[in-house]
Amino acid sequence: MTQTPDDRDRDDRTGPADRDGRRGLPRRTAARTARLAALPLGYAGRSAVGLGKRIGGRPAELVTAEIQQRTAEQVFRTLGQLKGGAMKFGQMLSVLEAALPEDSMAAYRTELTRLQDAAPPMPTHEVREVLDAELGGAGIAWRRHLVWFDGGPTAAASIGQVHRGRWRDDPDDPATEREVAVKVQYPGAREAIASDLRQISRLARTLAPLLPGIDVRALVTELQDRMAEELDYRLEAEAQAAFAAAYRDDDEYVVPDVVAHTEKVLVTEWLDSPGSIAGTIADGTPEERDHYGQLFARFLFDGPRRTGLLHADPHPGNFRVLPTADGAPGRLGVLDFGAVARLPEGGMPEAMGRLLRVAGRSDRDGLEAGLRAEGFIRDKVRVDPDLLLTFLAPFVEPTMVDDYRFTREWLRTQYERLSDPRDPVAAVGLRLNLPPSYLLIHRTWLAAVGVLCQLEARAPFRRILEESLPGFAEPDAQG
Repeated sequence: MTQTPDDRDRDDRTGPADRDGRRGLPRRTAARTARLAALPLGYAGRSAVGLGKRIGGRPAELVTAEIQQRTAEQVFRTLGQLKGGAMKFGQMLSVLEAALPEDSMAAYRTELTRLQDAAPPMPTHEVREVLDAELGGAGIAWRRHLVWFDGGPTAAASIGQVHRGRWRDDPDDPATEREVAVKVQYPGAREAIASDLRQISRLARTLAPLLPGIDVRALVTELQDRMAEELDYRLEAEAQAAFAAAYRDDDEYVVPDVVAHTEKVLVTEWLDSPGSIAGTIADGTPEERDHYGQLFARFLFDGPRRTGLLHADPHPGNFRVLPTADGAPGRLGVLDFGAVARLPEGGMPEAMGRLLRVAGRSDRDGLEAGLRAEGFIRDKVRVDPDLLLTFLAPFVEPTMVDDYRFTREWLRTQYERLSDPRDPVAAVGLRLNLPPSYLLIHRTWLAAVGVLCQLEARAPFRRILEESLPGFAEPDAQG
C-alpha cells in the first residue's frame, strides 16, 4: 500500500531545541550572538585555569593540550549546532585544516572534520510548512507527487536539510515513480547567516589564537559575497541541471537530475551512496584515497570544460563514493551546486593554464609579463622574479611530474612558508592583486588542494590539466 507524506512523516530529530522550541536553525539573533560571543571568553577562561594548573605543577604541554581539546570541542560543536553562517564558516575551516600547524591543530582535527558530513536536524512539522509554502505556492501538488516522504532527514547542512522520498511525475501512474532527495531550506536562514557572519567578523581578533594563520575576516567576506546565490535554490537547480546533462551516463561521475524546485525547496533524483569523501579521509584504504582523489581532482577541471561552470564548493561531504558491486572503488557522485562560478570564457581562463605552463618552465620574463597582462601585478608594482617563482611553487609543483602525491606535510610546509612575515617570499603575496574574475577560482583551487592533502592522494595532476585546463598543454599538443 502506498503511503502518503502524512502517513510516513515522523518527528525524528536530535539536538537541543532553541528558545523558540525549534530544533532546526535557531532564529533568535540575540541567542545566536551570545553563543558565538562566548567562544573567545571560554578560551580565555580555560587559559586562566590552565595558568593556575601550571603554577600548581602540572606540565605545561599537558595543560596546553587539555585547553586546546576542550576549546576545539566547544568551538566546532557550537558552529555545527548553530548551522547558518556559523556552520558555513566551520565547514570552510574544515577544508583548510590540512594546512594548519600540527602542534596547534591536532586537537581540533576530529571536531573540524565532523562538520564535513553532519549537523542536527529540524522538526518534521516545520519541513511540511516549508513544502506547503514553496511547492504549494508554486502550484505544485506536492502531496500527490510525493507519494512517500521520510520525515526524518538523511542529511542536514548549514542552510537546509535533505529528506528521502518517492516522487511520481504522473501522480496516477506508478510507473513514473522514482526515488528523490528533497532539500528544504531552514526558515530564517538568510537572517541567521547574515547575523552569524557579522558576529564572527567582529570576533576575528579574539578568535585568532584559536585559528593560527587564518584570516577570519577574509573568509567571512567571501562567504558574505556568495551566500545570496546559495540561498536561492532556483540558481542551484539551473546549475545542477547543466551538470546532470553533461554527465549523463558517464563512466566516472554521477550527477542527479533535477525533478522540481522553488527558491527554498529543491527536489532531485536520489543518489545511493554508502558515504562521502569525508569517510575516505577518515578511514579509506590507499587504493580508495588515490582513486577518489583522482576523480575529485579531474572533476574540478573537467566540469568547467563540459559546462562552462565551476563547482565552487569542494567540500568532502558534497562528493559521494559509489563502489562497484564487489566493493571496489567506483564512480564519484557530485552534489550541492549552490556555489557555482559562471565562467565568462565558457570554461577556465586560457591565461590560467598558459601562466602555469610558463611558470613550470621557469620563464621569469614571460611569467611576469603574463601576470601583468591579467592584472595580477599592477602598474608600477615591482616584484623580484625569483621570489615570484618561489611564491607560486605550491601551484606549479604538482604539475611538474607525471604523478603527484599530495600530503598534509607538504601543504603545511607551503602554508607556513607563505604565511611567515619574516620570509621575503611571503611578502610577494602582499604585492600581488587577485582580479575579481579569479577570486572564486583561486579559492576553489586552494580548497580542493586541501582536500587532496587530507586524502593524501596520488593523482596524475599534470595529465589532468593537459586534458582539461585551456592553455596548459603545449601549443603543438593542443592541435
